[in-house]
Amino acid sequence: MKRILLCSLAVVCAFSFSVHAQLKRLSKQQTFGGQPSLSTSLPYLSGWNDDQHFIEYNTKAGKFETVDVKTGAHAVYTPPVKPKEETPVKEGDKNPTLSPDGKYMAFTRNNDLYAVEVATGKEIRYTTDATDVIYNGYSSWVYFEEILGRPTKYKAFWWSPDSKHLAFMRFDDTKVPMFPINGSTGQHGYTEKTRYPKAGDPNPEVKIGFVPSAGGKVIWADFNEKDDQYFGTPYWSFDSRNMMVQWLNRGQDNLKFYSVDPLIGSKKEIYDEKQSSWIDLDYDGRIEYLKDNKHYILKSDKTGWAHFYLYTLAGKLVNPITTGKWQVTRLLKADEQHKVIYFMARKEASTRTDLYRVDYSGKNLKRLTFGDYTHQVELSPSGDKFITTYSNVSTPPKRALLDNNGKILKELGDSKSAEFGQYAFGKTEMITIPTDDGYLLPAVITYPTDFDKTKRYPVIFSMYGGPNAGTVTNTWKGTANQWWANEGIVQISVDHRASGQFGKEGVALMHRNLGKWEMKDYMTAGRWLKAQPWVDQKKLLITGHSYGGYMTCMALTYGADVFDYGYAGAPVTSWELYDSHYTERFMDTPQENPEGYKNASVLTYADRYKGLLRIMHGDMDDNVHMQNTIQLIDKLENLNKHFELMIYPGGRHGWGGVKSAHDLSERIRFYYTNLLNKPVPAELL
Repeated sequence: MKRILLCSLAVVCAFSFSVHAQLKRLSKQQTFGGQPSLSTSLPYLSGWNDDQHFIEYNTKAGKFETVDVKTGAHAVYTPPVKPKEETPVKEGDKNPTLSPDGKYMAFTRNNDLYAVEVATGKEIRYTTDATDVIYNGYSSWVYFEEILGRPTKYKAFWWSPDSKHLAFMRFDDTKVPMFPINGSTGQHGYTEKTRYPKAGDPNPEVKIGFVPSAGGKVIWADFNEKDDQYFGTPYWSFDSRNMMVQWLNRGQDNLKFYSVDPLIGSKKEIYDEKQSSWIDLDYDGRIEYLKDNKHYILKSDKTGWAHFYLYTLAGKLVNPITTGKWQVTRLLKADEQHKVIYFMARKEASTRTDLYRVDYSGKNLKRLTFGDYTHQVELSPSGDKFITTYSNVSTPPKRALLDNNGKILKELGDSKSAEFGQYAFGKTEMITIPTDDGYLLPAVITYPTDFDKTKRYPVIFSMYGGPNAGTVTNTWKGTANQWWANEGIVQISVDHRASGQFGKEGVALMHRNLGKWEMKDYMTAGRWLKAQPWVDQKKLLITGHSYGGYMTCMALTYGADVFDYGYAGAPVTSWELYDSHYTERFMDTPQENPEGYKNASVLTYADRYKGLLRIMHGDMDDNVHMQNTIQLIDKLENLNKHFELMIYPGGRHGWGGVKSAHDLSERIRFYYTNLLNKPVPAELL
């Protein structure tokens, strides 16, 4: 009997080995080239057409289609006709924007604000004082980058809902220092002159104006443009009678809302918030005006966690809508008829997002999504149903239709490939790494294919590292990491305590000391990795871009006893070299916090440098100037330190196009040479 059992076990083991041996490995095209393998792409979901039809993109047909939620029938999508949207503006005119009633098209030309009357083609000029340093309705650089946001494309004007007024910001960059960015093309090259306020520099002077849509006198809001201040994205009330203006002091620790009358410019303070660290000017949904013209919903992290609050228009708090040690992320809908809101939050776990519903009163909070997944949600116009696209590290994206009680009505798609089980690939999982002072740092790790705990593997540690900008999420990671898994490399991303995973409570620790807590936690993670029996003690590589480039340079200097290699893109190397609004939010000015700036600078620790650092930078980066890299390599050269440098001519804060192939090839060469100690396979060259 025993002999038969042993024989049976031998057969099972042989069969298991045989099956495993037959599993395929993902090819170059399946990892770097996007060829289908473990999963396929779900159709691109573009929102809802109405409560019974959602919109998706048909890749094969090359067009958008509506899909009936009941029958699944597809029909050609015809977008709503916007009256005279094709109204011509002259070449070079910026940000043409139709008024809500379709009668006017506003735009900026040579830094002045204009409109065209659609019916007649008559041109209206609202402002006449623009120069090379004065812009009406067109952002100063620091407002575009840090306050109004890149999606605005420098647009700084807003139609009233009734189309009777146009509000705009006027910027005066006269006192803002000019930073030269030198282009190298042509015989003599050329210089771009950007008004760029670095930390501690004068900022643009800003005014907020209102002008009748048909033209006329500009009415200026009752602020003193000479004050050292910032203005966030303003919000019109539904009845167009006033505009809510966000005001922030230069120190960025006092936020006020003012209700401004567009007819006379008078202002009334309706909200005042102070924090001991800083307050973010959120251009992505801090305020939601309710159509009752009596209330608004505010998003604030004043308790240490981001939550929603119900206020009257006069600024009186009615009640908190959400509370607790978790974060709301986005308000999807305020259902005024039923007095409930639908919103996304990271409540079940900081690495996942879910959809919730709660009464205005804060009662009857209900999770509407399901499982241990990260959900991306499209809510129907009425809020009676929603579509979720969901995944986790072991589950490729799926899609389902649910009602507003969380009941699944229909499965809409599964991206898992029919060949999923035919491949051997590196396992990805969520883990936490403990710190010596009680934090459990979230991390996502991909092990090598055929992982063997008795072997030692090199590690690629990827991160970004900026304040409230965590990258560790419980989502499907695709196949981009599987080439390196096949080559026997461990890949990990870790979020530190100030990444947002621990609320504003955690983020606020960075106040006046950028670099300190990030490096403490990243070094803890590095030491944890090197304590594992399956990690090569001399092959821990860290990589990141922008703030991640800063972290990488810090890791090879300040943290050089832990990290062996670094691959840094466009790094900030000393914070007085970066812009005023971003830097001072966390650090205050260099004049106020000289010791903090010194301690946060890579240059301070250049003498500790060891290992091997590769730095990449675009020579025309208008965000993180190449000046940062030049100052670091000057220090390293003076110290006779060996490093590597790759310049991308014409590159901005990133570089694409024809240089993308070179960028990828160089990274591949660096990994093979330094982590794998072998030539790059011919198929990758």
